[in-house]
Amino acid sequence: MIVYFVRHASAGQRKNDPVKDEKRALDDSGVEQCSLVGRSLAAMDAHVDAVVSSPLKRASQTASLVANELGHEGRLILDDALRPEATFAQFRELLGRHERAEAIMVVGHNPNLSEFLGRLLGGASAESAFDLKKGAVAKVEADRRGALLHWVLTPKLARAVQESLASASRPKKKTK
Repeated sequence: MIVYFVRHASAGQRKNDPVKDEKRALDDSGVEQCSLVGRSLAAMDAHVDAVVSSPLKRASQTASLVANELGHEGRLILDDALRPEATFAQFRELLGRHERAEAIMVVGHNPNLSEFLGRLLGGASAESAFDLKKGAVAKVEADRRGALLHWVLTPKLARAVQESLASASRPKKKTK
Protein backbone atom coordinates (compact mmCIF):
# COMPACT_ATOMS: atom_id res chain seq x y z
CA MET A 1 0.00 0.00 0.00
CA ILE A 2 1.13 3.53 -0.75
CA VAL A 3 0.69 5.93 2.17
CA TYR A 4 0.96 9.67 1.59
CA PHE A 5 1.77 11.30 4.92
CA VAL A 6 0.61 14.94 4.90
CA ARG A 7 1.21 17.31 7.77
CA HIS A 8 -1.48 19.98 8.04
CA ALA A 9 -0.56 23.27 6.41
CA SER A 10 0.06 26.59 8.16
CA ALA A 11 -2.69 27.59 10.58
CA GLY A 12 -1.27 30.58 12.40
CA GLN A 13 -0.60 30.71 16.13
CA ARG A 14 -1.65 27.95 18.51
CA LYS A 15 -4.57 28.86 20.79
CA ASN A 16 -4.16 28.45 24.55
CA ASP A 17 -7.67 27.03 24.89
CA PRO A 18 -7.58 23.43 23.58
CA VAL A 19 -11.21 23.60 22.39
CA LYS A 20 -10.51 26.76 20.38
CA ASP A 21 -7.24 25.30 19.09
CA GLU A 22 -9.08 22.27 17.66
CA LYS A 23 -11.17 24.70 15.58
CA ARG A 24 -8.15 26.70 14.35
CA ALA A 25 -8.41 27.10 10.58
CA LEU A 26 -5.70 27.34 7.95
CA ASP A 27 -4.33 30.80 7.30
CA ASP A 28 -3.81 32.22 3.79
CA SER A 29 -0.33 30.73 3.62
CA GLY A 30 -1.73 27.32 4.55
CA VAL A 31 -4.37 27.46 1.82
CA GLU A 32 -1.63 28.31 -0.69
CA GLN A 33 0.55 25.45 0.60
CA CYS A 34 -2.32 23.01 0.06
CA SER A 35 -2.81 24.24 -3.48
CA LEU A 36 0.90 23.94 -4.32
CA VAL A 37 1.28 20.48 -2.84
CA GLY A 38 -2.02 19.23 -4.27
CA ARG A 39 -1.19 20.46 -7.78
CA SER A 40 2.26 18.90 -7.52
CA LEU A 41 0.78 15.56 -6.47
CA ALA A 42 -1.69 15.75 -9.35
CA ALA A 43 1.19 16.50 -11.76
CA MET A 44 2.94 13.37 -10.44
CA ASP A 45 -0.26 11.45 -11.19
CA ALA A 46 -0.86 10.55 -7.55
CA HIS A 47 -4.16 8.80 -6.85
CA VAL A 48 -5.62 7.76 -3.52
CA ASP A 49 -8.44 5.41 -2.62
CA ALA A 50 -9.06 7.07 0.73
CA VAL A 51 -8.26 10.37 2.42
CA VAL A 52 -8.09 10.02 6.21
CA SER A 53 -7.66 13.05 8.43
CA SER A 54 -7.44 14.11 12.01
CA PRO A 55 -10.79 15.65 12.99
CA LEU A 56 -9.12 18.96 13.91
CA LYS A 57 -10.15 21.73 11.52
CA ARG A 58 -6.69 22.62 10.19
CA ALA A 59 -6.02 18.98 9.27
CA SER A 60 -9.42 18.34 7.72
CA GLN A 61 -9.13 21.56 5.69
CA THR A 62 -5.69 20.48 4.47
CA ALA A 63 -7.04 17.05 3.55
CA SER A 64 -10.02 18.52 1.67
CA LEU A 65 -7.98 21.07 -0.27
CA VAL A 66 -5.24 18.62 -1.29
CA ALA A 67 -7.79 15.91 -2.17
CA ASN A 68 -9.70 18.43 -4.30
CA GLU A 69 -6.53 19.25 -6.28
CA LEU A 70 -6.04 15.51 -6.81
CA GLY A 71 -9.60 15.14 -8.09
CA HIS A 72 -10.44 12.68 -5.30
CA GLU A 73 -14.20 12.23 -5.25
CA GLY A 74 -14.55 10.04 -2.17
CA ARG A 75 -15.63 11.36 1.19
CA LEU A 76 -13.16 12.59 3.76
CA ILE A 77 -12.71 10.11 6.61
CA LEU A 78 -12.08 11.65 10.04
CA ASP A 79 -10.15 9.37 12.38
CA ASP A 80 -9.00 9.93 15.97
CA ALA A 81 -5.87 7.87 15.21
CA LEU A 82 -4.49 11.03 13.58
CA ARG A 83 -5.23 13.42 16.45
CA PRO A 84 -2.19 15.11 18.05
CA GLU A 85 -2.31 12.79 21.08
CA ALA A 86 -2.79 9.53 19.11
CA THR A 87 -0.41 6.62 19.58
CA PHE A 88 1.52 4.58 17.03
CA ALA A 89 -0.62 1.56 17.95
CA GLN A 90 -3.75 3.53 16.98
CA PHE A 91 -2.07 4.54 13.72
CA ARG A 92 -1.20 0.90 12.92
CA GLU A 93 -4.86 0.00 13.51
CA LEU A 94 -5.87 2.77 11.08
CA LEU A 95 -3.58 1.28 8.42
CA GLY A 96 -5.12 -2.12 9.11
CA ARG A 97 -8.61 -0.74 8.50
CA HIS A 98 -7.45 0.41 5.04
CA GLU A 99 -5.23 -2.54 4.14
CA ARG A 100 -7.20 -3.32 0.96
CA ALA A 101 -6.54 0.13 -0.49
CA GLU A 102 -3.78 0.62 -3.04
CA ALA A 103 -3.06 4.14 -1.77
CA ILE A 104 -4.28 6.32 1.07
CA MET A 105 -3.51 9.82 2.26
CA VAL A 106 -3.26 10.44 6.00
CA VAL A 107 -3.33 14.02 7.27
CA GLY A 108 -2.29 14.87 10.79
CA HIS A 109 -0.07 16.81 13.15
CA ASN A 110 3.46 16.88 14.49
CA PRO A 111 5.14 15.56 16.46
CA ASN A 112 3.19 12.31 16.17
CA LEU A 113 2.84 12.21 12.36
CA SER A 114 6.61 12.47 11.96
CA GLU A 115 6.99 9.85 14.70
CA PHE A 116 4.57 7.50 12.88
CA LEU A 117 6.52 7.99 9.66
CA GLY A 118 9.85 7.32 11.35
CA ARG A 119 8.61 4.26 13.23
CA LEU A 120 6.98 2.81 10.14
CA LEU A 121 10.23 3.19 8.21
CA GLY A 122 12.76 2.25 10.83
CA GLY A 123 11.14 0.94 13.96
CA ALA A 124 11.07 2.50 17.41
CA SER A 125 14.67 3.69 17.14
CA ALA A 126 13.80 5.92 14.17
CA GLU A 127 10.80 7.68 15.66
CA SER A 128 12.54 11.08 15.67
CA ALA A 129 14.37 10.66 12.35
CA PHE A 130 11.79 12.73 10.45
CA ASP A 131 10.39 16.21 10.86
CA LEU A 132 7.67 16.86 8.30
CA LYS A 133 7.28 20.59 7.71
CA LYS A 134 3.82 22.15 7.65
CA GLY A 135 2.06 21.22 4.43
CA ALA A 136 4.73 18.65 3.45
CA VAL A 137 3.92 15.23 2.03
CA ALA A 138 5.95 12.02 2.16
CA LYS A 139 5.24 9.04 -0.11
CA VAL A 140 5.82 5.68 1.57
CA GLU A 141 5.28 2.16 0.29
CA ALA A 142 4.29 -0.08 3.19
CA ASP A 143 3.49 -3.75 3.62
CA ARG A 144 3.61 -6.28 6.45
CA ARG A 145 7.40 -6.65 6.11
CA GLY A 146 8.24 -2.96 6.37
CA ALA A 147 8.17 0.36 4.56
CA LEU A 148 10.18 2.27 1.98
CA LEU A 149 10.33 6.06 1.66
CA HIS A 150 9.98 7.16 -1.97
CA TRP A 151 10.23 10.95 -1.50
CA VAL A 152 9.32 14.00 0.59
CA LEU A 153 7.87 17.17 -0.95
CA THR A 154 7.67 20.45 0.98
CA PRO A 155 5.51 23.41 -0.06
CA LYS A 156 8.71 25.45 -0.59
CA LEU A 157 10.06 22.87 -3.04
CA ALA A 158 6.67 22.57 -4.78
CA ARG A 159 6.62 26.36 -5.25
CA ALA A 160 10.16 26.40 -6.66
CA VAL A 161 9.37 23.61 -9.14
CA GLN A 162 6.14 25.25 -10.30
CA GLU A 163 7.83 28.65 -10.70
CA SER A 164 10.64 27.03 -12.67
CA LEU A 165 8.17 25.24 -14.94
CA ALA A 166 6.19 28.44 -15.45
CA SER A 167 9.28 30.43 -16.44
CA ALA A 168 10.48 27.64 -18.75
CA SER A 169 7.15 27.63 -20.58
CA ARG A 170 7.15 31.39 -21.21
CA PRO A 171 8.21 32.38 -24.73
CA LYS A 172 11.82 33.48 -24.92
CA LYS A 173 12.55 37.06 -25.97
CA LYS A 174 14.33 37.31 -29.28
CA THR A 175 17.66 39.04 -29.25
CA LYS A 176 19.04 40.99 -32.20
